[in-house]
Amino acid sequence: MFPNYTFFNDPMKFYNAMLDDIGRAKKYIYLETYRFNNDSIGVKFRDLITKKCREGVEVKLLMDSWGTSLPSSFFAELIKLGGEIRYYQKIKFFWDFFTKNHKRNHRKLLIIDDKINYIGSANLTDYSLNWRESVLRIESDIVPHFKKLFLQHYEMYNKYTFEKQFQIRKITHGRFEIVRDIPSLTKQRIRKKYVELIRQANSEVIIETPYFLPSFYIRKALADAVKRGVMVKVIMPKHSDVGLVDILRTRYLGPLHKNGIQLFLYTPHNLHAKLLLIDKQVFSVGSPNFDYRSFRFQHEIVLIGENESVSSQIWEHMRETMENSVKFSYEIWHKRSAMHRFIELIIVPFRHLL
Repeated sequence: MFPNYTFFNDPMKFYNAMLDDIGRAKKYIYLETYRFNNDSIGVKFRDLITKKCREGVEVKLLMDSWGTSLPSSFFAELIKLGGEIRYYQKIKFFWDFFTKNHKRNHRKLLIIDDKINYIGSANLTDYSLNWRESVLRIESDIVPHFKKLFLQHYEMYNKYTFEKQFQIRKITHGRFEIVRDIPSLTKQRIRKKYVELIRQANSEVIIETPYFLPSFYIRKALADAVKRGVMVKVIMPKHSDVGLVDILRTRYLGPLHKNGIQLFLYTPHNLHAKLLLIDKQVFSVGSPNFDYRSFRFQHEIVLIGENESVSSQIWEHMRETMENSVKFSYEIWHKRSAMHRFIELIIVPFRHLL
């Protein structure tokens, strides 16, 4: 198979590409998402996968039960035709209610016929149609690896303990590596991989994330990179869709700026892309945010690798994002109100759950 990689940041464009690929499916359609809504986008996807199921294509759909509130009746015809849907870890009421239920499946994957895989940041909703996202369409022989990882999650969708069942920690395929995380206070494989990549950077590190609450190890790795002469840039939305995160992240921005890290605030609308680019060569694209919650509590997945086509597309995307951003102002940050500082302080203990 001749490999082909297409990077998307416009939701309407990658939704249309996904629907086109689903329409051509012959064997199977495996779809994993955090949020699937009953809206114009969700209905389009439901109706098309139902049509393909009627044609004899195998359909498996895995949704997170926290992120997706749709009842199974929304998929009644699909289920009647033999399509399978599962909700990851339904909310349970027990003594460890909050932390157990906080362990969500945040992965976003679409796998078709061992030929095509989509991985990235986007849910299946129309409320995010004007957001800036990051989705990579992959057409290569790495796709069966994603199929295997999907099926493992699909089989263990209702289990709270995954560690013993998951024997494969990572998958390497040529110059690519698939890294996945399960909820863990100690493993945090994606965070550790990111720290490793930042430490190996020679000239430039660019992070693009909607929610930026960096752990101590991330902050130290970024500051140390600047000391080595590496240019470090972090791009985030000026206003995300989670106001508490915006308030709390402010606490980190001043010290990061003083350590020489360049901070960019994207202004047109919400930035939901989740990317890392090292020296314009090594990239990461997938589902995790740069925050405690993604690295500690959620099931996440990333594709990391070196590929000129992918890296150049991601670099062009990041360049455009920075052109539509304003630089962080230390003066404005320093003058923020006492009330803002107080709110930052009282929500710090909850930083792992935001």
